[in-house]
Amino acid sequence: MNESFGIDHPLLATKDINALRDRLISLGFNMTPIGKHPWGTSTSLAMFNGCLVEIMGIYDDTLLDEVPAGDFRFGRHVYEHLQQREGVALSALHSTNSVEDAQTAERVGFTVAGHLEFGRDVTLPDGTAGRTKTTLALLPDAQFPRLSFFLCQQHRPDLIYVPEWLEHPNSVSGICGVNILADTSFHAELKARFGGLYTGLTELNGGFEFQTANGTLRVMSADAFEREIGPLPNDLAQETLPCIAGMDLTLRDPDKLLKFLNASNLGYRTIPNGFALTDPALTANTLLRFLSK
Repeated sequence: MNESFGIDHPLLATKDINALRDRLISLGFNMTPIGKHPWGTSTSLAMFNGCLVEIMGIYDDTLLDEVPAGDFRFGRHVYEHLQQREGVALSALHSTNSVEDAQTAERVGFTVAGHLEFGRDVTLPDGTAGRTKTTLALLPDAQFPRLSFFLCQQHRPDLIYVPEWLEHPNSVSGICGVNILADTSFHAELKARFGGLYTGLTELNGGFEFQTANGTLRVMSADAFEREIGPLPNDLAQETLPCIAGMDLTLRDPDKLLKFLNASNLGYRTIPNGFALTDPALTANTLLRFLSK
């Protein structure tokens, strides 16, 4: 299971949630039906044990300012980023206590805008009904808006991490890293910022990385990203501020994923220990890699 400040789920904001969901299903992900948030965003998830992949669209732009957390409006934030381009607009870090974890984040320099609580009715595979309860602590970043985070605490993990929902035909079992694109002029500031939450700094050629409780948080220049991760789509090549440009997923059985890759219409290449998609524009400007662990 994940622990506080581990990678939980970057939000892949897309203008066509149905098309992106279909692509992920073609890759062998078990995606949830499209749901709705009260602040106008639509969502579909690939669930893992302690983390998830979430894709998000806009279903009603008249609700974008509903349920604010202080001055922060979740739906408005996602909507405004989608007007610029598709991509990760906001990212969740795991929380086991959203109040205490928010205090920790604030002490090391993050801004805490406020908290949101919401739930949804679920029916478990055995027919048992329940209602989830989730608390978010919003950590918007005015300087680097696409590196805004929020802490996500699931109060009823038994209604979220249900074994039958965690199995994916492609054998992907979780997130093992996020890859942040940032010009070297921002590296010192980002190193100090993330260093308040994480230890175990490793210097890289063109970047650096920290180990979180769930996966690696890696920061790389554009040259380093294209050398180590893959080509940037046009929208990301023109990006001037730091942003999440890639996500690494844990793969248990390469042969299972390979069958879906070959049957899909998505290009891919073989890399050490796994596979990488070759057109991140088809996955909300986020380069997905699948790595055997």
